[in-house]
Amino acid sequence: MQSSPLTSTLLFHIGPVAITRPVLTTWIIIAVLVFFCRFVTRSMAILPDGRQAVLEGIVVGMTDQIESVIRKDARPFLPLVGTLFIFLTVANLSGVLPGVEAPTSKIETPAALALIVFFSVHYFGIRSRGLRSYLVSFAEPKLIMLPLNILSEITRTFSLMVRLFGNVMSGEFVIGLVVALAGLFVPIPLMVLEILVGLVQAYIFTVLATVFIGAAVGSAEKD
Repeated sequence: MQSSPLTSTLLFHIGPVAITRPVLTTWIIIAVLVFFCRFVTRSMAILPDGRQAVLEGIVVGMTDQIESVIRKDARPFLPLVGTLFIFLTVANLSGVLPGVEAPTSKIETPAALALIVFFSVHYFGIRSRGLRSYLVSFAEPKLIMLPLNILSEITRTFSLMVRLFGNVMSGEFVIGLVVALAGLFVPIPLMVLEILVGLVQAYIFTVLATVFIGAAVGSAEKD
């Protein structure tokens, strides 16, 4: 048992890089998702069968959700937002498997995802508005707001990381504690709740990322 939820089990090194259990689990999840997506998207046809219809329904649902937030064409943002949601859903739910710790229950994975969102927000903002116009937006509505706007970029990224980490970590901690005290089958209702929490947290993280991108590209106000 880890002495702290902020620590991770070290497995091995690749040169000077330490590979921990959450990192290895993340690599496995990525490999499984790549293989699965490659498998289910092969032999696509103009007239879809049931499998393709389900996939198209998922894509359309994600597209509509993005457009409802950003109020722009969702196609430039769909690869990032869709990948975030799919990865987070699988990563959050991986903790219900015996012997598997959800990588999002360790601080490094939520931190990495929050940094991806942080840099993506500025990338889309600059691409949409241009560098000068985007930088000027940090001084709106008054120049005195510049330090606060910069600080808000940092604090909301930190909040995104802590929210995901705290909710997933606490759920795994409670289930582990109940198993240790009461036995194997007692925490089954808690595991069902943990599945719900994992899905909700994946949705919240993705929606917040979409909101941040929408604010950067000037979605509703500029249209």
